Amino acid sequence: MSQTRQLPPSDQLDGAADSPRHLTHPRGTADNVFRFGAHGGGVIVLAIMTLVGVFLAVRGAQAIAVAGPSFLTEQAWEPNSGRFGIAAVLFGTVTIALIAISVAIPLALATATYISEYAPEAIRRFLVGIVDLMAAIPSVVYGLWGAFWLEGSILPVAQWISTYLGWIPIFSVPQFDPNNPLATPTVFTASAFLAGLVVSMMVAPIAASIMREVFSQAPVVEREGALALGSSKWGMIRTVVYPFGLGGIIGGTMLGLGRALGETIAVYLVISPIFVINWHLLSTGTNSISALIALRYGEASQFELSGLMAAGLMLFVITMLVNFVAGFIIQRSRSGASS
Repeated sequence: MSQTRQLPPSDQLDGAADSPRHLTHPRGTADNVFRFGAHGGGVIVLAIMTLVGVFLAVRGAQAIAVAGPSFLTEQAWEPNSGRFGIAAVLFGTVTIALIAISVAIPLALATATYISEYAPEAIRRFLVGIVDLMAAIPSVVYGLWGAFWLEGSILPVAQWISTYLGWIPIFSVPQFDPNNPLATPTVFTASAFLAGLVVSMMVAPIAASIMREVFSQAPVVEREGALALGSSKWGMIRTVVYPFGLGGIIGGTMLGLGRALGETIAVYLVISPIFVINWHLLSTGTNSISALIALRYGEASQFELSGLMAAGLMLFVITMLVNFVAGFIIQRSRSGASS
């Protein structure tokens, strides 16, 4: 299909010599269908997200009206007695997510770097498939793995951290005496540390896939230019691949954080639910908003169900804020702007 170009009138050429010319071409049926489908898909997604938020707000309005501002500061969860809030579960949600991200992102970054830059071509496809397969494993499988294998295996590690790093408040366990040879390690079970490690194994493959895809798009000319100037392979990665892939690193991190904030079944299977803010990450007991909803939904009264909807609304708002911040940062990165 030929393109037509419209030039400004001759009396406007002198004043518009340094301005861009407007190029137009007639849109065909395929262009119009694609444009309508793209715009329609975007509008539908935004409408669905808006309806989800409105639904949670309407269903949770009763509990929010009764609790008031204390809904964000109260630790106990006793809706039927009028004393309830999400302070404890919100703290546990953020704690588990931060632990998961702290473990998963370095692992994902190293995995993506090896696959895209160092892995031989013969095994690269195999590694890509393995990472993608790990991202598709159901969360309940990770939860069962954490409950029946990781929990027992991680107890010596948690005990060592508490013994030698217990002077840091978050790593201390008041119920554990490292000088007592008969001290039981069961005080380290069902902790936020364990839940964070389980969730990190779910987050790492997702983040690694995104980072690997962005790293592979780093310009070949800049790669070769850095090597031609005498840079080592690692130097080229630090000065070319990582700066170009900053958007992918941030995007993978934020996507993993969103997954960690909303993870339900895996956390539910490995924690011991409590409704008190527990600053000791290695000791037994923590909670999360998603686990609270899964725990109480089946036996909740109408008013408690409204409270659970309000808690879900807070989780929805936090997740949306994380995604908006991530999008804002990615658009200002080089790889995000170019895509």
